[in-house]
Amino acid sequence: MGGWTFADLWEVNADQLPDAPALVQGEVRRTWAELDHGADGVAAWLLGLGVAEQDKVAQYLYNCPEYLESMFAAYKAGLVPVNTNYRYADDELLYLWDNADAVAVVFHGTFASRIEALRDRLPKVKGWLWVDDGSGPCPPWATPYEDIASAAVDRQRAPWGRDGDHLYMLYTGGTTGMPKGVMWRQDDLIVLLASQLGAGFPEEPDYEAVRPMRTAPGAIALPTCPLMHGTGALISMVTLSQAGCVVLLSERNYDPVELLDTVQREKANLVVIV
Repeated sequence: MGGWTFADLWEVNADQLPDAPALVQGEVRRTWAELDHGADGVAAWLLGLGVAEQDKVAQYLYNCPEYLESMFAAYKAGLVPVNTNYRYADDELLYLWDNADAVAVVFHGTFASRIEALRDRLPKVKGWLWVDDGSGPCPPWATPYEDIASAAVDRQRAPWGRDGDHLYMLYTGGTTGMPKGVMWRQDDLIVLLASQLGAGFPEEPDYEAVRPMRTAPGAIALPTCPLMHGTGALISMVTLSQAGCVVLLSERNYDPVELLDTVQREKANLVVIV
């Protein structure tokens, strides 16, 4: 038992730097306090589904603040976020969510019709959380994300608590056959990623020692790659772990002009391109 966890670490950032920027995409800007509050709302919804410790939550989303916020929510609730490649066809989606034992899916509205055709074949999924992207109304079988994230709830913690052995699961692409879930202990990942940025954490977690270190916001990182790939997700998680801000491009297709304009506007000092 024990070890570093993303939820505990990010909650320290929200406590110490509530008004600092945490997520930016176009006109959408979320402070650390807002990110923390939204994640608590989603975590409460997930726990209300009757989930068990380390159940899996799939993100079927383009890059958006809700991607990282719902990941935070899963960590708060002692659950496991699972990336979903939005280019997958029906059989690939069925395979992934069944293989991962997903109990909830957070999805962009544009994918509603595809999910509609698959829902009857996914009996393990207990809840569908719809993220509005202007593509149409929320289907009757789903719950609007914003309603959940904006709910007034206290800070969430599951009955089983949090543990450094709790997982982040990264499903690989199909270059060696069907996708495979790579399981990372949160404690290992936090220590490893922080050390690569030259800002390591001690092996034994000490959140009270972190608090006085959070006197100013961290780096501003701009992952141009999808968050549903490992590179985008990992650089975002380490940025948030250093109390930084993750800036996301708004267009769903890569636009170098948008990238350069965003770097200039947001003063990003870390850009990741794959």
